[in-house]
Amino acid sequence: MSGETQLSGPDLSQGISLSDLPEGGQVVGHNGSEAVLVVRRGEEIFAIGASCTHYGGPLGEGLVVDDTVRCPWHHACFSLRTGEAVRAPALNPVACFRVDREGDRLFVRHKVDTAPHRPASRGETAPDPVVIVGAGAAGNAVAETLRKEGYGGRIVMIGPEPDLPYDRPNLSKDYLAGTAQEEWIPLHPREFYDEQRIELVLGAAVKSIDLSGKTVTLEDSRTLGWDALVLATGAEPVRLSIPGADLPHVHLLRSLADSRTIIEKAKEAKRAVVVGASFIGLEVAASLRGRGLAVTVVAPDERPLGRVMGPELGDFIRGVHDEHGVVFKLGTKPAAITDTEVRLESGETVPADLVVVGVGVRPRVALAEAAGLAVDNGVVVDELLRASAPGVWAVGDIARWPDPHSGERIRVEHWVVAERQGQTAARNLLGRGERFDAVPFFWSQHYDVSINYVGHAAKWDAIEVSGSLAERSAVVTFRSGGRTAAVATVFRDQESLEAELAMERGAT
Repeated sequence: MSGETQLSGPDLSQGISLSDLPEGGQVVGHNGSEAVLVVRRGEEIFAIGASCTHYGGPLGEGLVVDDTVRCPWHHACFSLRTGEAVRAPALNPVACFRVDREGDRLFVRHKVDTAPHRPASRGETAPDPVVIVGAGAAGNAVAETLRKEGYGGRIVMIGPEPDLPYDRPNLSKDYLAGTAQEEWIPLHPREFYDEQRIELVLGAAVKSIDLSGKTVTLEDSRTLGWDALVLATGAEPVRLSIPGADLPHVHLLRSLADSRTIIEKAKEAKRAVVVGASFIGLEVAASLRGRGLAVTVVAPDERPLGRVMGPELGDFIRGVHDEHGVVFKLGTKPAAITDTEVRLESGETVPADLVVVGVGVRPRVALAEAAGLAVDNGVVVDELLRASAPGVWAVGDIARWPDPHSGERIRVEHWVVAERQGQTAARNLLGRGERFDAVPFFWSQHYDVSINYVGHAAKWDAIEVSGSLAERSAVVTFRSGGRTAAVATVFRDQESLEAELAMERGAT
């Protein structure tokens, strides 16, 4: 999570020489107590806040692309002209500063308001009202982007959980480990939604959708009409169907309430079993080790994440967990759970007073299917994220879209993809005609090791490792049919950004 910014570099209010900032160059300094990034693009010179508003990543170590800069940590993108967060996962802008030239010196002065002022958008291309089913990453991004784009109509966002939209990736990472405060978890305070006139209907589940009548009916029998409907229902965790799976010390992790419960249980527990060597499972294992619990991971796989990340990264990730004392029981599954242990199909028993199940998720498509929308391993959408009925969009974990990079129809269960789809769908609700062509991106955190992954490699012909995984500095490239399908990096942030850009530009 973000912390206090350490100031470095020159005091930009006192000026720097123009020769210190050649064409395409950048300088990180400070103005008063704020870190500032100065970038030169031709004859234009920009000065913006140097810390990403997502988790505080150092933008000075990022990648400048045209008139934007991309954060090295989680690939957020900011406009150098306005400071606006133009691409998730960052939602809030960075500050912009006035730059003056005096002779051969540059001075960074006071902050300036460069926020774009978009006119209210209504009329034929602006349906009213917009109802969003789902208050997670994608749903929140739809509502927020509509307002940023000047939409002046009614927005209603419905979510089954009572909490404000929150930072779901943190539930298995810093928040569960105890290094992130709960006040950091909401994406925005309640006042934000009030000011933006985004109506939140929380703690409410949608029972049915009437496409012809353009209504949704809630479980409590309330009915809401819509002119445009966005489905952002997300995914639900797969549950175990073995004896003892419903015992009170057995937990899933999907919601903020789930994470809170596991945190409370972890305060008293001493021995935890994590079922599943998925990203969630392994991040939970790392977080519980950080809280001092003995942790055993049980999974049927030969190696953790081998089917997703390949043998090299799978072995590396296991080694990281081995170093922190996690015990692995691989090639087997739990057969039953009792109050004190997990019995494995291999015949072994593992003591446990806390069990967390992370064996995957399934897209929540029951509503869409019952309404008559096209469903095939997700809600089928076109390149604009439109579903098979007029006025309906689907985004996030449920959306199965035509990916221009792989040439296949794919569905991706990652936070940044969900947010970026929400942003694109919102603009398309307003008639922008913007094709969703973002390169999928996610990150996974294990103790002090973070892995960034760009692209989508459901399968591959070859894996190439550049650098050294043992020394925790590597680029792992997944190739399929002669093209780069995906790139995973360990402490090679610049290469990750460059790989993302190359994929965007069609490089093979």
